[in-house]
Amino acid sequence: MILDGMVLSASGWRGVFAEDGNEESATASISREKQDFAALAAEVFAEYLKTRHLDGTIIIGRDSRPTGPAIEQAMLALFVAQAWKVRQVGVSAAPEIMAYARESGIPFVYISASHNPIGHNGLKFGLGDGAVLEGGEAAKLIAALKEKCASGKTDKPLDNYKDDAVKAYYAFAKKAFLVDKMPLAKMGIAADLNGSARTVSIDKAFFEGLGLQYHAINTDCGKIAHRIVPEGSGLEPCRLLLKELHQKDPSFILGYTPDCDGDRGNLVIWDDDIGDARPLAGQEVFALAVYAELRCLKWQDALQYDASGHLQTKAAVVVNDPTSIMVDRIADSFGLPVFRAEVGEANVVNRAKELRNEGYLVRILGEGPAGGVIIHPSTVRDPLSTVLALVKLLSIEPKPLSQIIAALPRFYSTPSYSDAAILRVKTEEHSLLKKRYQSILIDEFSRKSAELKDKWGISAWEAQGFVGTKELFPLNDFAEVGRGGLRIVLKNADGRDIAAIWMRGSGTEPVFRIMADAESEELEQELLAWQTSMVKQADMG
Repeated sequence: MILDGMVLSASGWRGVFAEDGNEESATASISREKQDFAALAAEVFAEYLKTRHLDGTIIIGRDSRPTGPAIEQAMLALFVAQAWKVRQVGVSAAPEIMAYARESGIPFVYISASHNPIGHNGLKFGLGDGAVLEGGEAAKLIAALKEKCASGKTDKPLDNYKDDAVKAYYAFAKKAFLVDKMPLAKMGIAADLNGSARTVSIDKAFFEGLGLQYHAINTDCGKIAHRIVPEGSGLEPCRLLLKELHQKDPSFILGYTPDCDGDRGNLVIWDDDIGDARPLAGQEVFALAVYAELRCLKWQDALQYDASGHLQTKAAVVVNDPTSIMVDRIADSFGLPVFRAEVGEANVVNRAKELRNEGYLVRILGEGPAGGVIIHPSTVRDPLSTVLALVKLLSIEPKPLSQIIAALPRFYSTPSYSDAAILRVKTEEHSLLKKRYQSILIDEFSRKSAELKDKWGISAWEAQGFVGTKELFPLNDFAEVGRGGLRIVLKNADGRDIAAIWMRGSGTEPVFRIMADAESEELEQELLAWQTSMVKQADMG
């Protein structure tokens, strides 16, 4: 069946497209069924656009995965058969194609499976605002996809608009990231582009155009040199590169590695305290970027305070539900509240949009576990924004980056892509699993309450649910969360949040994710083991 093995959600439609069925395969071939899927998806999106009276032009681009061209050709055939004008941008980083869509006001299709293994691929859809479709609109496409069965075929050549996309992205990035509003310190940036879509984007020209030094490796498009996810071993080549560059030129203090579609990039830094380059975890990257952007907003007087130091500007930070409490502590130090949405870039972007409609200034938003930083008015994660947040910070706070990091609140969070964070559950109805989990948690907390209080100062818990952009708390019935995110916040006697445990079934992979977040590594490990046990008990029924 065409939809077998496909995961369909607001975050994208993904599955293994490699013809041999191996998720780690580098083959460029896709099966006939996957060709039919691509054509079917194109037809569904085309018909959706017509219902919105958008029946002229579509932008299409892809990341650097080997199966991208075959998927693109299948979609192009359908679009051309229906007389759509198609602007091909070829291999394009996600922030680049979205900036082009925003600048031109044209809907887009982006072929990518983001951080998934190389044999995977998928699709994201968006309108002329440059954002991925929000949950309700994405659900309409999914419903239509399940009803449709059609395809087209043609070899008609199409124009290539890659140069236009690059120009639009360059202009947008300079404006959006406010780099022209402050003097930048001279420093060097290292990059391991890992054959990603960023190899043919603006990175080198952009950084050098700002007066920064830039050196990159693995710059051949499509030649993916190592693990795609920029965590753990995926950051080691960049770490070694930064170490080598820093030893020759101490101005090189930052490095980044993107994922395949180039919308996410995690960091390595030069740490003066240990005299070596080291990677940052995703939660650290995001928390540091939040501090950097809020510090810059304060420096620019965009955040106004009264004589007593109380914030007078209506401002906020928006994150996804498993983002570390570290971000809450940082935002609170500036007087800002933190709002959460369910996992999924579209959910976070739309929650921020809702708050702006209420009069909030929401400059920075994103997804903490992945280190995914979004800087308004951008609507997509972008490693350029992450790196530049730190460049701007170091320009107004000229001190070692390791010293700045050491002064931030310290929390330990389960890495999103570690084996311990991923469970396989048999219960397909997640509302039922969470209902069972509620009873187990109540019993378990009662049983462990004395130990938790004596050892860790944990006196109470609060349940929070997240469905799309909706925050559900206090939450009395865990089943209300359905397939959304469930977060249990653990509090001390003063009602202060000191730890959290979280769960949610993935929207892009057939797995169930859990995590723990705490001020000490020992407590994080203890809470993770406890969470694992409770979820497994709930799954047993």
